[in-house]
Amino acid sequence: MEKLYYSYDMFKNDTMKLLQMCNNFDADVILAIARGGLTLSHLMSQALNKRNVFIINTISYDRKVQKDMVEIFNFPNLTGFKRVLVVDDIIDSGKTVKEVLNILKIHYPNIEFKVASLFYKDTAIIKPDYSVNKTDTWIEFFWEVDLDIKDNN
Repeated sequence: MEKLYYSYDMFKNDTMKLLQMCNNFDADVILAIARGGLTLSHLMSQALNKRNVFIINTISYDRKVQKDMVEIFNFPNLTGFKRVLVVDDIIDSGKTVKEVLNILKIHYPNIEFKVASLFYKDTAIIKPDYSVNKTDTWIEFFWEVDLDIKDNN
């Protein structure tokens, strides 16, 4: 499988482009889809000086293999907010973000949700509102490091 190594410099440049695209949305909250959206949400919140950064956890891959179902947990309380920017590193199949949006809209029908990602695939079942790169290859993000941690006790 063809791979693209995505460096910190590429990430920083693309995040600035993404911020320009999202500029007119003025989100009350940045909601990271964990784990992929964590690093992006952090840099975006720093650049925008926004402290309302929430996380929703999903599991759609296991050891780089896509699962049939998307598990969603650690659902955030978004009561009182009007605009939420949902961020993830990549919209691959689109299943994860579609399921996240479905559950968010059920619980918070009066909130406007927009999706931002660094990458998306044309074959995804849902497209992000804001995205910098279209891809058809596997992206190896600099923050996805395989660590071999052994119990030394």
